[in-house]
Amino acid sequence: MIAEATTSNTGLSGFTVALTAARRVDEFAVLLQRRGARTVGAPAMAIVPLADDQSLRAATDDVLAATPDILIATTGIGFRGWVEAAEEWGVASALMDRLAGARVLSRGPKATGALRAAGLREEWSPESESTAELLEHLPEDLSGQRVVIQLHGATDDWDPNPGFLAELRRRGATVIGVPVYRWTAPADLARFDSLVADIAAARVDAVAFTSAPAVAAMLARAKERGITDQLLAALRGPVIAYCVGPVTARPLVDLDVPVVAPERMRLGALARLIGDDLPGRRPTLSVAGHEVGVRANAVVVDGELCDVSPSGLALMHALAANPGEVVARTDLLALLPAAGGDLHAVEVAIGRLRSALGVRDIIATVVKRGYRLALD
Repeated sequence: MIAEATTSNTGLSGFTVALTAARRVDEFAVLLQRRGARTVGAPAMAIVPLADDQSLRAATDDVLAATPDILIATTGIGFRGWVEAAEEWGVASALMDRLAGARVLSRGPKATGALRAAGLREEWSPESESTAELLEHLPEDLSGQRVVIQLHGATDDWDPNPGFLAELRRRGATVIGVPVYRWTAPADLARFDSLVADIAAARVDAVAFTSAPAVAAMLARAKERGITDQLLAALRGPVIAYCVGPVTARPLVDLDVPVVAPERMRLGALARLIGDDLPGRRPTLSVAGHEVGVRANAVVVDGELCDVSPSGLALMHALAANPGEVVARTDLLALLPAAGGDLHAVEVAIGRLRSALGVRDIIATVVKRGYRLALD
């Protein structure tokens, strides 16, 4: 399901957000960094150049062969990209002549703008910007109708609107899917693998998806590496999944992963949502008279980032897992593999952690048992 957003004004200081976008990722990162977040990212896909895309050219030739009955534009950037590719091939004028003879439907305002810029006028557009409402508008019987739908974000093994296209075919339509901006495996697969591993190990607080193919690519890569269960467990637990809209969220929702999405399907809205929502899902703890936030990669005390070592962070996560409860020294020792089984190493590591936090009283010693957060 897509979860309700929470609200907080504490900022994103100390939070790490994973980004999977291939487009506008720098802009997205800046929006989050301005709120204090640390961002890590790797493109989940690479975009196939339009002029070189043989699938797009084949679909365009199919449209040019006969005037379609219905044209459905789903995205502004996708429809504009189709027109630009047609111009490079020298068939833009002929393509627009064919499309002008069809009933034109637009999924939303950006698609409408692209249609009008190309000289086409939409007959209707749903207020919800959803394909479900488009289906409600179309007649139940489409027998003999040639329906052209501009797809955005198709991959070689993923269809962005499977239910929509299947329903059109069930109603008897001949569907011509036009795959604009197809995506393939990323150029730097090792970097993407590293990001998937970080998410699966909950080394990030949240992950943001701006396209459903990015979700599909991550799930496919996790399956290939044998870490699907770990990835889904992280996304159902400590790592919050944010998606730009319901289409992007669908592959995760189908796997019972909680998803948070903005009301408006825009990059800026997604960044604002993460800034307002994430702190409320990882609230600070009142410890020894101080506000302590334990993040995936950082500890924040009274709004200030602390320079905590990886081993200290592991200890802090253990102490914060059940705030106020005692964690045995032997359990903490297991988090220090370099200690060689020496319990004295726990005392040393706790001492260093206290120094890094700047407030020794945050971690209380329970004689002969272990340590706990001194929860107020």
